[in-house]
Amino acid sequence: MRKNDTATTASKNLIALGWREWLGLPELGIDRIKAKIDTGARTSCLHTFRMEPYTQDDERRVRFWVHPYQNDMHTVVECDAPVLDERMVSDSGGHREQRLVIVTPVVVGETPWNVEMTLTNRDSMRFRMLLGRTAMAGRALVQPEYSYLAGEPATGSNT
Repeated sequence: MRKNDTATTASKNLIALGWREWLGLPELGIDRIKAKIDTGARTSCLHTFRMEPYTQDDERRVRFWVHPYQNDMHTVVECDAPVLDERMVSDSGGHREQRLVIVTPVVVGETPWNVEMTLTNRDSMRFRMLLGRTAMAGRALVQPEYSYLAGEPATGSNT
């Protein structure tokens, strides 16, 4: 079987994604958030403008606040999650930053799966979330000429 035949066969079981998609983060209380589908980023990341790491019952956790919508600094969602790890991450400009890592379900269309994501301030960035290639591996086929191929997440509807 040629490489292209393998890709075509595999693509029948993958979710088609455009270069940007609406995703849901139900365990964080975010029904929908616009994400850039970023095959250049290894790890997914979520915008947070404030973080408070803490320990509860010997478990590292983080409470953090998110502006889930572009150009809307008034809508705030308070989130809380266990901390999986802390990693040094390089952004697209080559700047290195120590970031907390969480795992949370991401809903793409009607399909949920767990995704590791780092937390960082993305106030100056266009997208509040990046879905990185590790999260998409074996699950998605990116078609960069399109947007919103997966439709709205099945978790509810925020505006």
